Amino acid sequence: MESSLIYPTFNVRIKQENNKPYVFDEIRKKCILLTPEEWVRQHLLNHLIAVKNVPASLISVEKEINLNNTKKRYDIVVYNKTLQPVLLIECKAPDVPITETTLEQTLRYNLILGVNYLLITNGIKQFVIGIENGKSKLLKELPDYDQLIL
Repeated sequence: MESSLIYPTFNVRIKQENNKPYVFDEIRKKCILLTPEEWVRQHLLNHLIAVKNVPASLISVEKEINLNNTKKRYDIVVYNKTLQPVLLIECKAPDVPITETTLEQTLRYNLILGVNYLLITNGIKQFVIGIENGKSKLLKELPDYDQLIL
């Protein structure tokens, strides 16, 4: 797996099953097939908890939403203490470039969720967008959790 991610390394719990690697996901409390995208997602989850002080209990991973009568799955959503979504994250594998299509996908999901922050990453690059009064702005980095929930 890609080791030169922009997120800090951590003690990843990996096991082999049927000659395939699985990683233990602390949020979903189960082992997940370790794909390149999952590698990015796990490092970002660790970064959110260890660096950005996001409570693990307020993170949701790969849940289904209904968009125009079509079932879609977001990667990560972070909630505030009253369980309102505040951050939507889209993860891609390191070899997948972040394109306008990726941004459009994230914006469509946000029509349902209505968050004030979007993060799109492939683990090599990260784009953070703040949304205030209907206007979006590219941010240098993701604010800490206590700033996200203001």
